[in-house]
Amino acid sequence: MKLTNPETIQESEKEFIDTINAELDWEAIEKMLLEKHSFTLQEEIDYKDGDLIVYNDNIAYKFDFEIKVPLSVIFNRQGECLEISTLRDDFEEEDDLLQKENTAPPISPDKDDKVAQMASNIADMISEINQPETNQPETNQEGE
Repeated sequence: MKLTNPETIQESEKEFIDTINAELDWEAIEKMLLEKHSFTLQEEIDYKDGDLIVYNDNIAYKFDFEIKVPLSVIFNRQGECLEISTLRDDFEEEDDLLQKENTAPPISPDKDDKVAQMASNIADMISEINQPETNQPETNQEGE
């Protein structure tokens, strides 16, 4: 025996979750992300889902978002990673760090070709990463 219309309950739950979502303190969330994970949020935050859940024997609210995070990767000419940073450029700490590290010696003319080749290789790798994989079998041509 139904005591109420299930669609009414679902609509009310959705409105409740939407109300909580609208009141989230994004400055506090960004501060926690910076402290715990050392990254900041970009402007685009996509809300995916919200729900009432049980977490550690307590009633809680779960909100799923998709966020865009800035990423800077610094590596040397030998390909070794020097730093990975998820801080935005407008943060003072990163500006100070970049000024300190911006004392690399100038590239000599004979190394220009190597640098150009590395840049080309990096561009090729990025292009390969961004292309969808095709699951086509390799063809075996005779004589190879």
